[in-house]
Amino acid sequence: MRLASLCLSLLIPMTAMAQEPVWLTDLGAAKAVAAKENKRILVDFTGSDWCPYCILLHKEVLSTPAFAAFAKDYVLLKLDYPRKAGRTPEKIAADPSLGQLMTLKDQYKISGFPTVMLLDATGAELARQEGYEKGQGPAAYLAALTASKPRS
Repeated sequence: MRLASLCLSLLIPMTAMAQEPVWLTDLGAAKAVAAKENKRILVDFTGSDWCPYCILLHKEVLSTPAFAAFAKDYVLLKLDYPRKAGRTPEKIAADPSLGQLMTLKDQYKISGFPTVMLLDATGAELARQEGYEKGQGPAAYLAALTASKPRS
């Protein structure tokens, strides 16, 4: 009995460490969580189904244990701009979430993908990293992000 509870107590922390970070998809919700938990927001502006550098960033950085450890101090927000969605004016008018995505892209002056930003809980930009170099890896990428400055 004691051996079983000891094994279980050892497995629970390993399971918790293996969990992938949770990404929100709504800026308002991210700001509310950030304010409540006194955290900053990490935003990933991505084109998940067409942007090769977005796909590499996800594979080489955002899905790594190093990123998961880094991300525990942030509220994560993924704003995805897939081409498959066919963002026609009619679809944007019919779906408020699509309209919000386009507004946020303009508001934060996103000119290319991927763009990763750090925001405070009010949504003010603190840092920005545009693009990704193949093989850069989590340590170099996250160091560059945290050392970067907001876009003027």
